[in-house]
Amino acid sequence: MRHPPRSVLAAVAGAVALIGSVTVPVVTASGAAPACSVEYSVTSQWGGGFQGAVKITNNTAAMSSWSLAFDFAGGQKLTQGWNAKWSQSGTTVTAASENYNGSLATGASVSAGFIASWSGSNAVPTSFKLNGTSCNTAVEPSPTPEPTDPAEDGPPVLRASGNKLVDAGGATRRLLGVNRSGGEFMCVQGRGIFDGPVDDASVKAIADWKANTVRIPLNEECWLGLSTIDPSYAGANYINAVKDLVAKVKAHGMTPVVELHWTYGQYTGNSAGCSDVHASCQKPMPDMQYTPAFWASVANTFKNDRTVVFDLFNEPYPDRATSTTTQAWQCWRDGGSCPGIGYEVAGMQDLVDSVRGTGATNLILAGGIAYSNDLSQWLTYRPADPAGNLAAAWHVYNFNTCANESCWNSTLAPVAAQVPLVAGEIGENTCAHGFIDQVMKWFDDRGLSYLGWTWNTWDCSSGPSLISSYDGTPTAFGTGLRDHLRALNG
Repeated sequence: MRHPPRSVLAAVAGAVALIGSVTVPVVTASGAAPACSVEYSVTSQWGGGFQGAVKITNNTAAMSSWSLAFDFAGGQKLTQGWNAKWSQSGTTVTAASENYNGSLATGASVSAGFIASWSGSNAVPTSFKLNGTSCNTAVEPSPTPEPTDPAEDGPPVLRASGNKLVDAGGATRRLLGVNRSGGEFMCVQGRGIFDGPVDDASVKAIADWKANTVRIPLNEECWLGLSTIDPSYAGANYINAVKDLVAKVKAHGMTPVVELHWTYGQYTGNSAGCSDVHASCQKPMPDMQYTPAFWASVANTFKNDRTVVFDLFNEPYPDRATSTTTQAWQCWRDGGSCPGIGYEVAGMQDLVDSVRGTGATNLILAGGIAYSNDLSQWLTYRPADPAGNLAAAWHVYNFNTCANESCWNSTLAPVAAQVPLVAGEIGENTCAHGFIDQVMKWFDDRGLSYLGWTWNTWDCSSGPSLISSYDGTPTAFGTGLRDHLRALNG
């Protein structure tokens, strides 16, 4: 079933029988306050339906956006809601803040309501999570962590808190580093798994640039071990190679981002990269046939290691296939039969559900449309995440449409005000770094994250490429990123 559009209740039609409010009490231990409290009430009930409400109180640090998750225990089905972006996946209901009520100061409260159907019983939910934190449960204060050396203790476990990425101690973090391309194309071309060395020395060379993050593009057919891929570079061999690279990245104190780059599904429409049904090029959207299984497998592989970040899909471009921007964004979130795309699409909500269905709570990145260069409606169509651990991803090159400060101020700034924003790829095809210097300054001024494309020894005018040797020797383009990272983190 596709995820229905979220609607705002204008009026409740039909007769309703008002019943007494059923409220979940706040339960705390003596001397300790809950991080948040939620009062759930059934305000009206009638044959087959009811009206409910939640009142959320934030008892921790102020937040600029919020997402409440709870489970219906009696088979209830959400039909519509107001004062929040309401959605339901299975039994899990999510209410995410609107643009006008995302700011929630310490001690402040916000209320939202909904209508749902029921049959048999209308059991009251027993647990609630606000931005991934359990509510109505006493939380003892955590001791202040001692400063650590990332190279010795590994990268942090990251989570989205309002519009920031924070570590386990609540300190703000930024993802600053590079992409390490190869895992998306070498295997499907029968040439290996990675392009160039991925030994300890080559990974240490990335760390020597003072990078703290490495994004690793992947291929779903190679990971799943489909019969069209040389077994030497597929299935367990491919997965183990990825796990080994992730371990090396972590050993040097850097955050690994595993990202789905090339996928299955035949697309021959506007801006098609190839006519092949197999994962041999970039497709406009992920496919329902294999991509949910890919992410379930990846999530199961890394769910016990929350330092690993999941980037759902490299560069969606359903806007090149569909006739309207609204259709493109609907396709992006909900998938299904998208105009102009001949295969069944897996939307971003399907992929979030696949990851969370494994129990993985790792940070998830979701890039927008137009090759992840357009985030203009990301907040409107963002998928519901029951773990409340979702960030927006964006890509920019000097030849993209949204490649100037005016566009960044109008389309990126509103997103960055509500959720963490990561520029998963920045680059230019000039073999210089004047453009990315502008990008990095804009992101630095706002405390945001960015990753250069790419740590491969290609021609910087066609790649673009950051290095001329895997010992870390930069190209003229790479010099700009290297020197900037060293200035920031040296």
